[in-house]
Amino acid sequence: MPTLEEVEQHIKDNGHLKDIPSAKEVEQNGIEVGEMNKLLLQKVEELTLYMIEMNKEINSLKAELKK
Repeated sequence: MPTLEEVEQHIKDNGHLKDIPSAKEVEQNGIEVGEMNKLLLQKVEELTLYMIEMNKEINSLKAELKK
């Protein structure tokens, strides 16, 4: 999974998430609903994993502050 910094840079460079077609591509070529659902579910899973990672980091920082 790419780092959040890499995701941010990709969005800055390309204007959309990696593996997700741009609005222009969708407008020109259309999109298969099943394929888009698959891609969106992949992104939801990635977001969930990022949140789990961030929650662990937050809890670790809280524990450090309590020491």
